[in-house]
Amino acid sequence: MTASVPAMGSAPAGGNRAQTTTKLSVLRRKIAARLVSVKNETAMLTTFNEVDMSEIFRIRKQYKEEFAAKHGIGLGFMSFFTKAVTRALKLYPDVNASIDGDFKINYDFADISIAVSGPKGLMVPVLRNAENMTLRGVEANIKDLATKVRDGKITVDEMTGGTFTITNGGTFGSMLSTPIINPPQSAILGMHNILQRPMAIDGQVVIRPMMYVAMSYDHRIIDGKESVGFLVAVKEAIDNPVEFLMDGNERKALEL
Repeated sequence: MTASVPAMGSAPAGGNRAQTTTKLSVLRRKIAARLVSVKNETAMLTTFNEVDMSEIFRIRKQYKEEFAAKHGIGLGFMSFFTKAVTRALKLYPDVNASIDGDFKINYDFADISIAVSGPKGLMVPVLRNAENMTLRGVEANIKDLATKVRDGKITVDEMTGGTFTITNGGTFGSMLSTPIINPPQSAILGMHNILQRPMAIDGQVVIRPMMYVAMSYDHRIIDGKESVGFLVAVKEAIDNPVEFLMDGNERKALEL
């Protein structure tokens, strides 16, 4: 139900100052309440870094057509970031944890929630045991879950139980943000827009495709040293994906 009501205050002659009042959907009200509770109930901080996307651009340019022809899916950025996150979670296990009352719960698996924009708003379907997935496996699962979100067929079970979230505001042009933790998780990684920027490399100024990344975390369970170390681990993996993210099987699959 919508209603147009006169705006408060005087208006210039002939000026249109009508307002429209629309009741928030049940989903939007629940999301709003959840986000407010995160702000009120966690000690949320955000740390930032930047990643060089040059190597991932090179890999995608060289192999994306063969990858798509062989697997029927694109070779996107999210698979590299998902693998970088699962690697970093092994190095910093407290980031892959949650608080339950007076107890800390650590998870030996990485169920990664991937933020997907759908007709009813932002949804976060979960990649179960993402730590065991290949690049192809991540891309295939994300494609399947994103299709369900956009078709309105995603289930509650498919959006429940993640241990860490990745969100990509860069798809909408965001340059930098402070993502909000997805409870009961303790951290979230925000990806952003990729821009060509001048960088000083080995004493030379070169143009590189750079992305700012942000990690919001619950300081009650994650210390600053761990949060910074985690984000640096993500950075080194994205800067050098062949060395840190691609084992022999992955390299063979892309003929690297």
